[in-house]
Parts: sequence; structure tokens; C-alpha cells
Amino acid sequence: MAVTDPKPMSRAAAIAYAICSPLSLIALVFLPVGRLEWKPGWFVAFLVAAFGASAVILARVNPSIYRARSRFQPGTKSWDLVLVALILPAIPLATFDARRMAWSSMPTAFVILGYALLGAGITLGTWAQAVNPFFEPGVRVQRERGQQVISKAPYAAVRHPGYAGALMIFAGLALSLASWWALIPAAWASLILIVRTKWEDDLLRNELEGYSEYAKRTRYRIFPQLW
Repeated sequence: MAVTDPKPMSRAAAIAYAICSPLSLIALVFLPVGRLEWKPGWFVAFLVAAFGASAVILARVNPSIYRARSRFQPGTKSWDLVLVALILPAIPLATFDARRMAWSSMPTAFVILGYALLGAGITLGTWAQAVNPFFEPGVRVQRERGQQVISKAPYAAVRHPGYAGALMIFAGLALSLASWWALIPAAWASLILIVRTKWEDDLLRNELEGYSEYAKRTRYRIFPQLW
């Protein structure tokens, strides 16, 4: 069977994506606040810089990742699209709390921890994508691409290092915005991601050749020595 990579985005779509992604992030942060001069909200500059550096690295070491991650590809499981949609509310609640309602009083040390978790999560996610050409936003088996099991680098320690990085980012978003209440949707998003991990793992065991053997060698899904 011939191997077929996903079609790349058009130039216009790529430009729109590059512009709209940071603008959407800014909107998620500042619309609940109602004003742009709220200084803590400009942690988005940190996110844009970190994800920008990640994009530059991936463009050099694994450029095909952009085709794979440019959109949800045909064959993505419908249950996965629902789970992804349920993850979105964490940032608006954090900014609504931290700026408008002032429900939280968080020590600076926890805010710094939030930034550290964001940086660590983005780094781990970048590493996972750098070594895995089959890293996609949706859950499916990529038969048209000749998907194979990836077992090197972070995948030698856990089966889903990208999800481990995402869990760090969820917690880091709440803490970096100084919102205890935002930890509730962050925990909700984390729970959904753990469910997604279990369902994806079951799918890969059943449909991806060699994955069951890999899972026996690499016992833990996300947390080494735990789960």
C-alpha cells in the first residue's frame, strides 16, 4: 500500500492560522477580563514565544508534523472530537476569576510554578512531536501513512508523552494566571485527557500492528511508575 501524507495547508490557510491562533488566545484571555491593560494576562506573550520556538524546532527536525497537525484528518474518531471540545473552558474561567471577581489570592511562588509547568509541558510536547511523525490532533490509525509504533526518546518511558506535557500545560495555565478556581476546569480537562488516553490506547492495541507488544515493554501510559 502506497504511503500518503496529509495534504499541506494552502499558503492562505497557513497565514490565516499563524495570525488567528495567537489572536484567538488573546481573545480567550482578555474577553472575560474586558480590558487589555491587565498585566498578568500578557502571559500569552510567554506562550506565543514558547510555541513559536517549538514551531521553529519542529520545522527543522520533523517538518511533516505540520501536515499531520494542520487539521483533524479524515477517520478521526467522533468521540475524540467531543472530548476535545469539552477541554476548552479553562482559560476564560481563570481570567474571569483573576481579574473581574478576585476570588483567588495566590502566592507568587505558585505563579512561578505555573510558568515552569507551562515551559516543561511545551518542551515535552515538542520532544514528542519531534520524534513522532504520526503525532496528530485527532485519534485514529493512520493506515494511509503507514503508521508504525514509535518507541524511542520519551516514548521509551511512557506511551503518551504528549499527553503528559498537556497535563502540565493545563495546570500551568491556571497557576500562571493566579487562579485557584481555574484548577477546577484544568482538572476537568485533565480527566477528559486521561479518558482519551485510555480509549486511544485501546484503539491502538486493537488496530495498530506491534502496539500490544510495545505496551507490554512500556508499561505506563502517562505517569512513570504510576499509570
